[in-house]
Amino acid sequence: MIKKDKLMFKDQIEAAQKLFEEMPVKEILDKKPLLVAASLESVILVDYLARKLRLSYELLFAEEITAPNNKDCTIAMVSETEDIVIIDELVDSFNISLDYIYGEGNRKYEEKILKNIYKYRKGNKIGNLSDRDIILIDEGCETGLTSFTCLKSIIGLKAKSVSYATPLIANNVADNLNSITDQIYTVNNILNFVEVDFYYKEKIEVDSQKIVSILEESPYYLPLQKEGEKQACNIR
Repeated sequence: MIKKDKLMFKDQIEAAQKLFEEMPVKEILDKKPLLVAASLESVILVDYLARKLRLSYELLFAEEITAPNNKDCTIAMVSETEDIVIIDELVDSFNISLDYIYGEGNRKYEEKILKNIYKYRKGNKIGNLSDRDIILIDEGCETGLTSFTCLKSIIGLKAKSVSYATPLIANNVADNLNSITDQIYTVNNILNFVEVDFYYKEKIEVDSQKIVSILEESPYYLPLQKEGEKQACNIR
């Protein structure tokens, strides 16, 4: 039996360090992929990896859609490309209509996703991913809903290849993601996954101000890069 402490990280920085050690650096750098953060909470981890690999990164925004009578129950997720992934078992169990899901998806897009696009990307759409190698990165993967939603968007944007990197992933989710990703990089593939925060001892809290600060100070955040920085990243 693996001890709980062996599955835990001090914080996102240690998780990023351990994840970096699991990644085939030379193979990755040969492709010069674009890193994509699957959530705002993952910015600390993704920025660390971008600096280690000296690769540009982007953010892909998505929001949860919850059940009409239970805001703690997530039944679907919508992305900034307006792709929606639905948890069919819950929708069928609660007899929730597709009209409700798509209506809520449109509301979350208008009220939250567009706000994030303006706040963190100066109002611009996500950059051109066509024919690019992509590594989607998240701080942990419990149900796979966020990763599936982001992957659906990335594939829809005609990426050349898409891999997935996360320090922590539920075993059953990893099995499902294998069929739609080119590669999965992880530190801990966990059979009885609890929740993401459980595996971080002293998680660094991130608010919008801290995220903006990280993005503005990073030479690798693509939407804020100057032309010289973009060219430098492309030739590394």
